[in-house]
Amino acid sequence: MMYISTRNSKLKVSAAKAIAQGLAPDGGLFVPETIPGVSGERLKELCAMDYRARAVAIMEPYLEDFSREELITYVTAAYGENFDDRQIAPVKFLSDDTGVLELYHGPTCAFKDMALQILPYLLTASLKKCGEERQVCILVATSGDTGKAALEGFADVPRTKIVVFYPQDGVSDVQKLQMTSQAGKNVFVSAVSGNFDDAQTGVKSIFGNEEFARKLTERGWFLSSANSINWGRLLPQIVYYFSAYCEAVNARKIKLGDKMNFVVPTGNFGDILAGWYAKQMGLPVKKLICASNANNVLTDFIRTGAYNKNRPFYTTTSPSMDILVSSNLERLLYCLSGDDKLVASYMEQLKTNGSYIVTEPLRQAVAKDFYAGCCDDGRTFESIRKMFEGKRYLMDTHTGVAWTVLEEYRIDTGDTTPTVVLSTASPFKFCDSVLRALGEETDAPGTVLLERLTEKTDVAAPAPLAALKAKTVRFDTCVEKQNMIGVVDDFVK
Repeated sequence: MMYISTRNSKLKVSAAKAIAQGLAPDGGLFVPETIPGVSGERLKELCAMDYRARAVAIMEPYLEDFSREELITYVTAAYGENFDDRQIAPVKFLSDDTGVLELYHGPTCAFKDMALQILPYLLTASLKKCGEERQVCILVATSGDTGKAALEGFADVPRTKIVVFYPQDGVSDVQKLQMTSQAGKNVFVSAVSGNFDDAQTGVKSIFGNEEFARKLTERGWFLSSANSINWGRLLPQIVYYFSAYCEAVNARKIKLGDKMNFVVPTGNFGDILAGWYAKQMGLPVKKLICASNANNVLTDFIRTGAYNKNRPFYTTTSPSMDILVSSNLERLLYCLSGDDKLVASYMEQLKTNGSYIVTEPLRQAVAKDFYAGCCDDGRTFESIRKMFEGKRYLMDTHTGVAWTVLEEYRIDTGDTTPTVVLSTASPFKFCDSVLRALGEETDAPGTVLLERLTEKTDVAAPAPLAALKAKTVRFDTCVEKQNMIGVVDDFVK
């Protein structure tokens, strides 16, 4: 199993090399040269396994330069007592045809834990397999959840440092406190003046700075990524689609071989792309439903084939989706077209003009697997309130977006296929917005609102979030986008 760049299919590297580098040298993203299949019989076997065993089974074909024993060790360490649910990624069925895949039971209470608890093991092992003697500095641009999950995963990991950049006014109070109070001698956190796309563009610019890379090499360092542009981040996310399907079979909501839909609140396109890979491997998926907030660039693209980031940017109550440049879409375009030159031209147009239009066959190929919808904060709040009042089920704002789009999809298409909604964060990470959705006042700091949300709903806050009120802020830096490289330079001296 080799990995190729989306912008140069002649560039081939091992899985370990792809994970160690993060981003291809030409600026493209690494994708597997082939996609391994999962037979119906193998799917039946997966249903009898726990989450850890499923993770090994799904990831193993993609990681041929890792032994099975290594993967078992990493998976056991990554998905253990640091999760507050023994199932790791449980599915709560709210009706016979709809379940919620809860991906927030890890140490930072967001779905990014599903990948970022195992990535440090994969990355440090990859460095050894590649004979890499330099130390690695992980760069992360975050819209909230990735940053904390990456910090938690890499804190005090030998031979690593990690720098996280987040948009100054683009994360919740709880998300901000989670990051800025992070412990660890090898971590640094900074706000960026602007939105997530400014932070992400700044990080990509640092990766593309050859002079800076040479300077770091002289010091014995190189850069890598913990964002979903790194295949080591994306691969573990494929697992929970298979696991959710197995849980639906085990709960007798579907029969083995029946098709399911998945609804995914989507920003950078990595989470839903993992579902597409699962479908290509043989998981019986009918439709992947891409749910966006008011920043609906993906909705427009999937419906029309035109990607255009030249539009107003909205700061919403679902900040992890406040993104106008969805990096992982590049992987899908390459996999569907097989044309690296075409993809490279699209990415150059995006960089230069902020937009591109795909060919009609490519648009149709996207539409075959994906449906897209979007909603504003008002409709999101309405879904949160209705679900709590009607089902006594408390969901965060991102899940609220997904639920709203699912209802729209069913009305629009008449499709009654059993469906799983991906719930990507604990509602307590966005307690301000969730309380407002439930009609409560929110004129208090985030740590106070955690307790207020518990009082309102009789739902206990996750232990890692409840402990935030005792944390001390360590990082209060804010920089302009063009000065981000200076922050990294200073930290790795």
